Amino acid sequence: MTGAVNHGFLGTGWVFPVGHDSEQGIRLSDDGAATVRQSIGLILGTAPGERVMRPDFGCGIHDIVFDVNDAGTAGRISRSVREALARWEPRIDVLDVYAVPDPQDRRRLLIEINYQVRSTNSRFNLVYPFYLA
Repeated sequence: MTGAVNHGFLGTGWVFPVGHDSEQGIRLSDDGAATVRQSIGLILGTAPGERVMRPDFGCGIHDIVFDVNDAGTAGRISRSVREALARWEPRIDVLDVYAVPDPQDRRRLLIEINYQVRSTNSRFNLVYPFYLA
């Protein structure tokens, strides 16, 4: 298998948003780093209780959506993100999570997640925008 990359641990999965390929099948991602990044987005974008067969899956940040945009809220969001990723994404080690107000939109917090993929020791950064109502 010269030139091929083994994504055994990182896996393959559906591309999000879900769509179909040119052969009318479900589009799949075979890029391990992209699969992990999409998984993080799914975890953060899912509120516990949304999935019928897995009611505890997701991240509790959705319970904070009506809170005031202050340091206490940012701390609760950081903690909730760290706990959800530790529980639901075993392919990574969470290095840091910061939630800071977006200087251009007071209703939005920018959640910066620094993580390391366990199988490759590659480090990545993801910024997830979270809107407070």
